[in-house]
Amino acid sequence: MDNYLIPNTSSVREALQRLNMSDSQTIFVIRQDQQLLGSITDGDIRRGLLGGIELSESVEKIMNMDFSKIVKNDYSIEQIKSYKKKALSLIPLVDKTDKLLSFINLKGKKSFLPIDALIMAGGKGTRLRPLTDNIPKPLLMVNNKPIIEYNIDRLNLFGIKNLNISIKYLGQQLIDYFGSGDKHGVNISYIEEDQALGTIGALALVENLENDTVLIMNSDLLTNIDFEDFYKDFVDQVADMSIASIPYKVEIPYAILKTEGTEVKSFAEKPTITYYSNGGIYLLKKEHISKIPKGAFFNATDLMDELIHQGNKVISYPLRGYWLDIGKHDDFAKAQEDVKHIQF
Repeated sequence: MDNYLIPNTSSVREALQRLNMSDSQTIFVIRQDQQLLGSITDGDIRRGLLGGIELSESVEKIMNMDFSKIVKNDYSIEQIKSYKKKALSLIPLVDKTDKLLSFINLKGKKSFLPIDALIMAGGKGTRLRPLTDNIPKPLLMVNNKPIIEYNIDRLNLFGIKNLNISIKYLGQQLIDYFGSGDKHGVNISYIEEDQALGTIGALALVENLENDTVLIMNSDLLTNIDFEDFYKDFVDQVADMSIASIPYKVEIPYAILKTEGTEVKSFAEKPTITYYSNGGIYLLKKEHISKIPKGAFFNATDLMDELIHQGNKVISYPLRGYWLDIGKHDDFAKAQEDVKHIQF
């Protein structure tokens, strides 16, 4: 990170030298207390010199104080999109007083979402035995890569860095494989379930959530869901919980009659009816985690029921990309072939 920073006590000459050494086209002026003051590019230096500034003078005379930044917990998806459109890659992440927290590298990223995530990975995978006799289902290989790793990499692709993984059955293997998450560009914490807690019960045990929105997903899914669009829909609809839903079509082989009493008013010849099923991926406002009992078995459907009963807004997000729940041997075989053709 120091390669992108220069003290405000430095000279223009030192800024020129730092830019020459940096792999970025921009460096940032910082005070000793980590306060960011401005940015400097080659263009800023050139304009300063043409304006009569000497190389020995302070960098504060040439810095741009209107620099691009991301304020933690106070930015929009539209702002991130505008930065990507401008092809900006290195963006400082600051608090509300402009104190530097870190840098965000948008190069190769689809977005930077203000979301924490919980991946549910504690199940035994009994339907996939004997494959899961000695290996937890999330670590089963799909084209030489563990199932769960596809999900971790995709979360990282959308800038979701703070991950929690709930573990139980053979959970130590997941800890040994991923560790702190450094090698995958994320921060991983582990929630160890002493007893089965259902499909969302582990969320009550998470203590390190930094954002107001949390994403919960099953670890055994293979999907290329657009997390940015999922989140944008959640925000736009001012929802309390959003459920990624999977279209399930039922073809009726007969004409379906619409009646009033015994009188036929109309009919549809062999219609196809589309239902939407739960896809095992959720967005939830952090404030509702308190509704989940600690240390008790609690499913996502239980939380849905409670939120709806209390008048909160629960919405469905139709997933338009690829989705496969790897629960059975046929699903596992399908995943081996499908993954060769999915655009992640």
